[in-house]
Amino acid sequence: MWNGKSLAVVLPTYNEAQSIRECIDGFMNLGVVDRVVVVNNNAHPDTTAEVALTSAIVVHEPVQGYGSAIRRGLHETRDFDLVCLCEPDGTFEPSDLLKLLPYTADVDVVLGSRTVQTFIFSGANMGRFLRHGNWAVAKLAEVLYDTVSLSDAGCTFRVISRRAIDVMSPNFRGLGSDFGFEMMLVAARLRLPLVQLPVRYKERVGLSSVTGSRAKAVVLGLQMIVLCVRLRFARRLSA
Repeated sequence: MWNGKSLAVVLPTYNEAQSIRECIDGFMNLGVVDRVVVVNNNAHPDTTAEVALTSAIVVHEPVQGYGSAIRRGLHETRDFDLVCLCEPDGTFEPSDLLKLLPYTADVDVVLGSRTVQTFIFSGANMGRFLRHGNWAVAKLAEVLYDTVSLSDAGCTFRVISRRAIDVMSPNFRGLGSDFGFEMMLVAARLRLPLVQLPVRYKERVGLSSVTGSRAKAVVLGLQMIVLCVRLRFARRLSA
């Protein structure tokens, strides 16, 4: 519980067998998380055994993609007041949740940011190319949507209120890697109160299926730009 509100953490997993147990334990040891839900998205076979050693609940989502996994996780946590989304690949520090939670008293969507150099650890996959790319796409969204200061289009560590999830969910369309950005854009388009804060970003455990390749990162970045423009000028969203 956090200030009388129930709190769940959703962890989508595909290739994080080496790091997921430590991530789950990190969140549960904070003393404020009521439940960790692991969404097994056709994950590495070793993942099941690692999660079984924790108190997390596992659900299986057969449709491949980050967006598919997160949308399933949001559905599975529908009885919780607050939902934290994070990736269990070792890049994020679970204790940073305690930085984000205080802002839930004032806003419905608290987003993390990985582009502040002070918080980028040695070995993290956030060099100049990715850092400035994420910053630029975030600034495009900030200008087009006339919203609060944004500094990272791709950070997936965030906390969302149940009210915001219920309002945004009918507008979700994405199933892939750009879903986190789609959520940010939907929140901005619907004028939900939001804020973005720096979080620590560390070296990944294992290989990423997206950002491990510059070519894949470029493709994802272009997809995000197209999504940003398209959603801005789309017909009125459901509220």
